[in-house]
Amino acid sequence: MTEPTTLQMVASKALGGAERWFIRFSDALAERGVPAQLSIRQGSALDGLDLGGLPVHRLPYRTTWDPWSRRAVGRLIQRLKPDIVQTYMGRATRLARLPSAGGPVHLARLGGYYALGPYRHAHGWIGNTQGLCDWMVRQGLPAERVHHIYNFADPARPVAPELVAERRAMHGLPDDAWVLVTLGRFVPVKGQRYLIDALERLPETIAGRPLRLVMVGDGPLGPELRHQAEQGGQSHRIVWAGWQRDPAPYLQMADLVVFPSLEDETLGNVILEAWAWGKPLVTASFRGARELARHGEDAWCVPCAEAAALAEGIRQTLSDPVLMAALVARGLERVEHEFSRRAILDRYLELYRQVAGG
Repeated sequence: MTEPTTLQMVASKALGGAERWFIRFSDALAERGVPAQLSIRQGSALDGLDLGGLPVHRLPYRTTWDPWSRRAVGRLIQRLKPDIVQTYMGRATRLARLPSAGGPVHLARLGGYYALGPYRHAHGWIGNTQGLCDWMVRQGLPAERVHHIYNFADPARPVAPELVAERRAMHGLPDDAWVLVTLGRFVPVKGQRYLIDALERLPETIAGRPLRLVMVGDGPLGPELRHQAEQGGQSHRIVWAGWQRDPAPYLQMADLVVFPSLEDETLGNVILEAWAWGKPLVTASFRGARELARHGEDAWCVPCAEAAALAEGIRQTLSDPVLMAALVARGLERVEHEFSRRAILDRYLELYRQVAGG
């Protein structure tokens, strides 16, 4: 069966959640041999990155209303004649103005609860959680053209034990330490301040092993979080690993992944990453986690913004090897059957065939 051809368009300058998904999705399309081409902003953070070896078209994408950018987008679509144009974020979506019939189908992918003005002219919409899709319908988008497809979890790519040991030594992590890992931008929605507060409430050791928290990420709240750690006397227990393009060594060394995001977090890719890497997970019950995780089965879930509950969840999980093993086993099972590249890409290809009339 010949798959519909797609043009995947993103106009962002910097790397964020949508752009990181674009990188992963492009690689998955290439791996599967799906006929796809990419359009990115010239000189952006995506320019020069490995995007699966797919053909890349670099456009100006200067502003939403820039006539040169609009003409460039229109000319590219006219020249390539894809069956489907899939756009990410508001700028690329605004600049893609396609006729309602007789041309490519325009699908806009949303990964958050954005103002829908820039998206309403698309022919269809993809949301990465059911909650987001339900919200789009409540905002007036036609339900039959709103499509729910989760993100996939990349398979774990184990790194050499020597590299992990080197990284542990670089950060001064004791050989017998429990290593708690959290990943995410240092922005309010990620809730790291509650995790640092939770660490203050935990003893120096659990089951005779010292606790260490590895913060993988950076962002505007960095200085405030470091100050909080110093004021609370926790600096000696926290490693500030910075932003990591490949967090694999940290996921591999983790004894426990902790995800303290707040209610406004849409999906929570860290949940999927923890499962894919076979790591027990303690997560706050934000709206994405309530949809994905099952308390006591594949994750230990605690209320958002409650440091005491987060601390107790960490303590209880680390103190119960049987619970940790069960969380890992069920998480791995769910990734394989529900959130693998294969399963999610199957959903996308099914949608592409459907909307292209195949």
